[in-house]
Amino acid sequence: MTSRNWVRLFMSTLLVGGVTTAIVGFIIRWDEFQPYFIHFQIIDILSTLVWLIVMGFLFSVISQMGFFSYLTIHRFGLGIFKSVSLWNSVQVVLVVFGLFDLVYLRYENFAKPGDSVVPYFGPAFLLLAVSLVVAWYKVKQTNRGAFIPALFFMIVATLVEWVPVLRENEKNWFYLMMISLLACNAYQLIILHKLNAQSVQERQKRAEQTNSKAKNTSKNRKMTKKPSM
Repeated sequence: MTSRNWVRLFMSTLLVGGVTTAIVGFIIRWDEFQPYFIHFQIIDILSTLVWLIVMGFLFSVISQMGFFSYLTIHRFGLGIFKSVSLWNSVQVVLVVFGLFDLVYLRYENFAKPGDSVVPYFGPAFLLLAVSLVVAWYKVKQTNRGAFIPALFFMIVATLVEWVPVLRENEKNWFYLMMISLLACNAYQLIILHKLNAQSVQERQKRAEQTNSKAKNTSKNRKMTKKPSM
């Protein structure tokens, strides 16, 4: 990827994180922010909006760190296991363990005596459903081989990035960060192949321009060369 497209990816993902967090933040915490709108407290509304956008930028940076880390891990995995099918099998196993831990560890750490385990399946099913849709769309845009890596990234990478809030189990932050991370991760995953294709085209165009300039320079030198006699 060219530096220009990398900057474009970074800035656009920041925008996705900021906008998503601002919208979801107002929806999730509407009971808290509703008086601001009822009493037309513009300063409070704007300050809350700026605060949510900044938090969205932070979630976006975490998402991007996880994304580029996964790209590195993916290459290492292919190199270590020497087989795409074997590496995909390892990723599937890690996906299953990740979803299991999301349910089991949260239930063990935060459930009160007598609480049912059923509500703790909700976030896992939501994460799996969103990840399956994103992975399917990625396959539709690229090829079948992208399904497992996309599913792994959307589930396992999101869980790793989500850890600070998972430890606290505060409901509002729990879903706010989850949705923001999913939005940023999905966006990066879907846009990556398009930016890579643009980068290849830009490199080819630059190479053609360089070759053209070199030919013109050589031609000009021949035309201006003094005769030997």
